[in-house]
Amino acid sequence: MPEIAPGAIHYPGFLDAAAQEALAREIADVIAQAPLFVSRMPKSGLPMSVRMTNCGPLGWMSDKDKGYRYEPRHPETGAPWPPIPQMLLDVWDALTGYPKPPEACLVNVYAEDAKMGLHQDRDEADFDAPILSLSLGADCRFRFGGRKRSDKTIAVTLSSGDALVFGGPARLCFHGVDKILPSMLTPLPAPLAGLGARVNLTLRRVT
Repeated sequence: MPEIAPGAIHYPGFLDAAAQEALAREIADVIAQAPLFVSRMPKSGLPMSVRMTNCGPLGWMSDKDKGYRYEPRHPETGAPWPPIPQMLLDVWDALTGYPKPPEACLVNVYAEDAKMGLHQDRDEADFDAPILSLSLGADCRFRFGGRKRSDKTIAVTLSSGDALVFGGPARLCFHGVDKILPSMLTPLPAPLAGLGARVNLTLRRVT
């Protein structure tokens, strides 16, 4: 499988069409229990361009006053997050080799004009665990860099069914989504139809 950087491995087409459909049903159920919301940037309070929700014991979120963090409950409903689907736990075991399960799965829903600026995933206490990303729907241009924001970056196209794992020397590398590719607007699997152009799932170990 292509190693896009030391410790970062891209698995094109890891989930076939049937697996994508099954995963979409699971995520549609998560969203039904934990509705999508919009996080806001620390200090400025500006809304992020993606809608999101979570599953697992902990969920990532951000707002103006408290900033980036993990919380055990949905910010609007106050309910605990639904559990991570077994299908995702199985993928974690298959691809990461990490002995402990993920504690958070962030569900990001991208509209056609949404993007995600370069950032590090560093709100976790455990940097030994890798990060697992799964894509559904439209292709995106994913940007992967180094441990400094100014480091050289590379662009990788992530398509529906792709998996990406980054850990070890890549765990704290900057990464983001430049854009949804307008020429590659693969529809989201039917259970998620109408929500947006692309859904990304990011599984992390937090504590």
